[in-house]
Amino acid sequence: QVQLVESGGGLVQAGGSLRLSCAASGLTFSWYTMGWFRQALGKRREFVAAVTWSAGSIDYADSVKGRFTISRDNAKNAVYLQMNSLKPEDTAVYYCAADRNYVGSTTTFDFWGRGTQVTVSS
Repeated sequence: QVQLVESGGGLVQAGGSLRLSCAASGLTFSWYTMGWFRQALGKRREFVAAVTWSAGSIDYADSVKGRFTISRDNAKNAVYLQMNSLKPEDTAVYYCAADRNYVGSTTTFDFWGRGTQVTVSS
């Protein structure tokens, strides 16, 4: 049974930083591209970032480029999202996801976590 468990969300002031973590189990982690998505209240879920199994390819949404960094540790079955220079518009529930056949930011990922809330106050 695949489980993806996010942590690290919280309340932060604009300009601050947070680091999200996602612990994966029940899958061969190194086979999967790992991604982060977010969904703000009343809006559709959107792609944030993804990193392939070897970290040979990393994609970011334009809205977070230069501010967010995705990374993974295959030895720990974990993926991270370092978020700097946070803005109120970054407020959302952030989801971790895994996919075997990633082809880009529009990929429908196979497995999903339950999410962690990030709130950025102005």
